[in-house]
Amino acid sequence: MKSSGYTRSMIENPKIVFLGAGNMAEALVAGIVKGNLSTPEFVLATDISPARLDILKDRYEIQVGDQNLDAVLWADIIILCVKPQIINNVLAEIQSSLSEKQLVISVAAGVSISRIQDTIGQSIPLVRAMPNTPAVIQEGVTALAGCRGLSLEQLSVAQKIFESVGQVVVVDETLMDAVTGLSGSGPAYVYLAIEALIDGGVRVGLPRTIAHVLAVQTVLGAAKMVKETNEHPALLKDRVTSPGGTTIAGVQRLEEGGLRATLIDAVEAATHRSRELG
Repeated sequence: MKSSGYTRSMIENPKIVFLGAGNMAEALVAGIVKGNLSTPEFVLATDISPARLDILKDRYEIQVGDQNLDAVLWADIIILCVKPQIINNVLAEIQSSLSEKQLVISVAAGVSISRIQDTIGQSIPLVRAMPNTPAVIQEGVTALAGCRGLSLEQLSVAQKIFESVGQVVVVDETLMDAVTGLSGSGPAYVYLAIEALIDGGVRVGLPRTIAHVLAVQTVLGAAKMVKETNEHPALLKDRVTSPGGTTIAGVQRLEEGGLRATLIDAVEAATHRSRELG
């Protein structure tokens, strides 16, 4: 592979490299290829695991390799999908091959823009991204924060990449820990709620298979109602809470158990832990 020379707009079929070929990288590869953001021959993934590279090559017909330096020299966009524990080593390896005409995007959880810039310098366009795991089914939500001096075109490119796997919000980097506490860790809170609803159904006599269908579709339908009506959840809740009815009896028990306060505390605790890890 040779350096692209970067004569094209990075919006027009860019050469995209993934350093790391794990689940999030695969989700983004799938979104990029299916969304026609770039063609498979212009997407390349590197990893130390030949098995992971074979999976991505077979499923999406992209290029694969194990030479990070060659990949970076070839790329217009470099997406860092490596674990936070090894990102310093990867950055040190590639920093001399980076160009100001490229865009670097990091999805390494808890790794700040300043920490990355300590190695690659402040002249390289850089975006920090915090996606969540539903991105693997194109239903994720990602928060983006750009470095100082990032152009609108560069930010737009990053937005399009992550919009291929869900919704995108742009935030100040100081809010990234809060994003982690809410949407990054949030799927686990919802999984716990779904599990509890299933067990509740079993407790009152439903077969577990039936309780599973009812719980999952109820959560999915309720979330879509909030999203598509754009109404406050409290208003939607009031509409199904009849005087003296079944729903208000259940809501009362949830209030007695401190559901809302506990969820708020969970977001706060996860945010604090994200700050500690960062």
